[in-house]
Amino acid sequence: MPCLNEAQTLGTCIDKARGFLARAGVAGEVLIADNGSIDGSQAIAAQHAARVVSVAERGYGAALIGGIRAARGRFVVMGDADDSYDFTGLDSFLQRLQAGDQLVIGNRFKGGIAPGAMPPLNRYLGNPILSAIGRLFFGSWIGDFHCGLRGFERDAVLALDLKTAGMEFATEMVVKATFAGLKIGEVPTTLRPDGRDRPPHLRPWRDGWRHLRFLLMYAPAWLFLYPGLTLAGSGLLALLAVLPGPLVVGSAVFDVHTLVIAMGLVIIGSQMAIFFVLAKQFAINEQLLPASQRFRQWRRAFSLERLAIAGGLLVLLGCAGCMAAVLAWARADFGDLDYSWMMRLVVPSVTSLALGVQALLAGFLSSILDLNLRNAASLGERPEPVHGESEDGHDGDHENDSIGIGQGEHVNDQKDDERIKEKPTQRHDDEFRQRRSGLSGR
Repeated sequence: MPCLNEAQTLGTCIDKARGFLARAGVAGEVLIADNGSIDGSQAIAAQHAARVVSVAERGYGAALIGGIRAARGRFVVMGDADDSYDFTGLDSFLQRLQAGDQLVIGNRFKGGIAPGAMPPLNRYLGNPILSAIGRLFFGSWIGDFHCGLRGFERDAVLALDLKTAGMEFATEMVVKATFAGLKIGEVPTTLRPDGRDRPPHLRPWRDGWRHLRFLLMYAPAWLFLYPGLTLAGSGLLALLAVLPGPLVVGSAVFDVHTLVIAMGLVIIGSQMAIFFVLAKQFAINEQLLPASQRFRQWRRAFSLERLAIAGGLLVLLGCAGCMAAVLAWARADFGDLDYSWMMRLVVPSVTSLALGVQALLAGFLSSILDLNLRNAASLGERPEPVHGESEDGHDGDHENDSIGIGQGEHVNDQKDDERIKEKPTQRHDDEFRQRRSGLSGR
């Protein structure tokens, strides 16, 4: 349980969790990840027979990340210490985990939200919209992306290499688990008003933006590619429609001014599409996103040499058009020209010139991003499974089936120390192999 000044409700939550462990006959512990409480929460936790660990880095996600590392059981159930979740009813979570699910998430909308338990803004706007965006962007079927009550295999979630320190940690777990192909389950859970007499730590607008920002940053196709193709396609159609001459639709006349706007749409849209390629390439190289076979094939088809040739041809075409415009101006003794005709020559030429330069620069920047991978390949090292996985992609055997409830920072038992603390050289080698393999950290 992540804890920051939860003295009013912490004891109750610990007693409920311990009661579930005793009733279910599960060998486990209640772990409190204290995030700098100043209200005596640490002493209360110790009085109720919970293990307390201190997490120096502030934030909801930071406390949970530390707790996953400190937990000793095969399974971990995380939940807030404000008494809004029912720790006595974790049977469905445990059953799904024992049945093979690697991540089990509660769904408050299916289980029931008591009056006053969730602000209307979060209940009817924030959570449904953000969860819908997550399902659309990442192909996940989870109905409640932000439920704070969830259970999982400790080793499987550690392998996801979760990093976010704030409330967006919940979204990161679902997204990365989906990328990694973990077996995900969902169970109905209830939410009731918390037992505190102070405002919650959650800030709806700030934390909602952090969730949305994370979703967009991990979905470069939706952030860059699809909007870019829409803009570029619309601009190209408009450019082709107006290029031969004015387009009359009813009483409206679309002429060279429309041509200029179309040029802007084409250039902006193409730049966004290039951003998609570079952003996804960087994310794959850094193991932030998984590498798809389709993207690899696309990268091979548009190599630096081919982009250089295509970009060079577009630049030459654009320069030729601009030169033709200058010559036409010279023939008119640099005086007045047919405005409509000249714009229909200059606008496409400048568009071609801009697209050519973009293609050239994008090709070289893409190659720069791959320099480390080429250096790794020159060493002739064979890619190995990442994060301790076997060749078939499954995690190794677990020592026991105990369940740990809570979160913290430091691993106190020798086995976890050996599993988590790597020598610098070993860590460097593992990262080096991961970079070369092009796989996301799973």
